[in-house]
Amino acid sequence: MKLLVTGGAGFIGSHYVRQLLAGGYPGYEQARITVLDVLSYAGRRDNLPVDHPRMDFVQGDICDIPLLLDLLPGHDAVVHFAAESHVDRSVRSAAEFVRTNVAGTQALLEASVRRGISRFVHVSTDEVYGSTDEGSWTEDAPLLPNSPYAASKASADLITRAYWRTHGLDVSITRCSNNYGPYQFPEKLIPLFVTNLMEGKPVPLYGDGYNVREWLHVADHCRAVQAVLTSGGAGEIYNIGGGTGHTNLELTERLLELCGSDRSMIRFVADRKGHDLRYALDDSKIREQLGYSPRVSFDRGLAETVAWYRDNPGWWKTVDGRRAADGEHDTTGGAAPS
Repeated sequence: MKLLVTGGAGFIGSHYVRQLLAGGYPGYEQARITVLDVLSYAGRRDNLPVDHPRMDFVQGDICDIPLLLDLLPGHDAVVHFAAESHVDRSVRSAAEFVRTNVAGTQALLEASVRRGISRFVHVSTDEVYGSTDEGSWTEDAPLLPNSPYAASKASADLITRAYWRTHGLDVSITRCSNNYGPYQFPEKLIPLFVTNLMEGKPVPLYGDGYNVREWLHVADHCRAVQAVLTSGGAGEIYNIGGGTGHTNLELTERLLELCGSDRSMIRFVADRKGHDLRYALDDSKIREQLGYSPRVSFDRGLAETVAWYRDNPGWWKTVDGRRAADGEHDTTGGAAPS
């Protein structure tokens, strides 16, 4: 078995790669991986075991069809994590999101068809559903994205589905809730707030802090992606939920406690344009059909994540452009890899 993993140097993709190479996914202990990553600001080679004998690393762009056509022969499946994922950046400049998330996904699908790839998993986000005041989205809910980022991911989902219907490509789509964990680029809420607090700086909280998000540990997300790769149905969509929703203010208060700070460190800032109020996924399908369920409790996962950033300042202090703009951060938590 040989997999092409796109975006494998980013937050979620690198966790998936590390776990697979460490023998964490039964039946794939001898699988080989090719990581394809353009190494944008959020992708880092040092997130990966670059000298591992079962991994090859290729720096390249998923929009580069000639590269993809040269690279894909010999691979059995594609796991597609690569994406631009920062909502604020998409509000400021949407073109790169359309290019990478839409055109890049189409190029990868096209090359996969031409090279006879037998399996394709497209990693998406709950943000494609928009915002909901109550209840939870099932996989049949309409796509009503509200940010350029979410719209680009919804477009990629639809193109992926079209390649299944038109070309018979064996594709599955996953849509996850907010991810968190070690190695997350410090533009997302949890690592930004934690690293700010560790440096004695205030945390910028959007609006009144009452936007609600579900949180899913990256290890559980990657286990779900692997379950979909091995057992998911062609043309099927699988929600991967975090279980319990928290307001951003509640989450911030937990982080303050874990970092030994108090509410005086909160700086309320002007809300983001089009900021979705609430996300909530119904993930009964993947639980019932594939036997998946999360293993990492939010309390344990959050405490371990804070401890990881405390113990690894050398990783996050060397990240360039950590402060994208004054007060700006992404409350999505990184539903896509970077």
